[in-house]
Amino acid sequence: MVRIVFLLIPGLELLDLAGPAQVFGTAAAFGHDYTLDYVGEREDVPSAQGVTLRAVTRWPDLTPRDLIVVPGWNTVQGAGRHPLLAATARRLAAHHAAGGTVASVCAGADALGASGLLDGRRFTTHHELQDLLAARYPRATIVRDVLYVTDDRVITSAGIASGIDLALHLVAADHGPAEAAKVARDLVVYARRNGDAAQAGAMLRHRSHLSDAVHRVQDRIDADFAAPLPLAGLAAAAGISERTLTRRFTAATGLTPLRYQQLLRLERAEHLISQGETSEAAARSVGFQDARMLRRLRGR
Repeated sequence: MVRIVFLLIPGLELLDLAGPAQVFGTAAAFGHDYTLDYVGEREDVPSAQGVTLRAVTRWPDLTPRDLIVVPGWNTVQGAGRHPLLAATARRLAAHHAAGGTVASVCAGADALGASGLLDGRRFTTHHELQDLLAARYPRATIVRDVLYVTDDRVITSAGIASGIDLALHLVAADHGPAEAAKVARDLVVYARRNGDAAQAGAMLRHRSHLSDAVHRVQDRIDADFAAPLPLAGLAAAAGISERTLTRRFTAATGLTPLRYQQLLRLERAEHLISQGETSEAAARSVGFQDARMLRRLRGR
């Protein structure tokens, strides 16, 4: 029996916990040898969403086959940091030193860092915490814009839904990809994502600017990127000239409006192809007349 121990820290995000727990619980329901435990430094553990969870304060006996998972917590007040009792930090480090695996979701990477488990290793976390934790743990190497990273039985994930990807990865490692796919289908997750998939798609990657006019145009493109969207119509919707739109859009995003639309089409087409569509069908679905333009964009 493989024991999965979730360390519950006050203010934890429910999905950081529930996602991986659902994966391992479903795998157990399918007959795989997982048992789940919930441990805390106190019995009543409030969540960020206002639901109080019940934990045990006595740790079970662990073997090298077992896994400790540290879900993330709300970082608005704590700026990513949540103090662990020294005994808890030592327990995380000791489990790893004894051959066990330790994983984190989102801000849970900070707990691993406080236990010394990130030193000399690669790790990831939620994109909003990457700079903070990279500075806090300079002996570790931050890996940006990925879903999860594994390094010597220390597994870190980006947060929220990526905890599901991490858990499915571990089920696949234990029981094979077919069993992980079976669990994913039961969770209505089409398939587990690879760890190096991007945390944020193109719609989010190019939104970190303050131009209201450009945001309005991006809203228009996002809503109907498969349709023809002449520059004149986009400029009229923004209430500016075509030349001004192109200049402001490029300054804000690094792309022209056409290139941004093509990027959205390409990203969607890649997703369709990964799910079995032909290049021709995917190209037409996202608004290209045929697959030639799609092939050129993929080639870039």
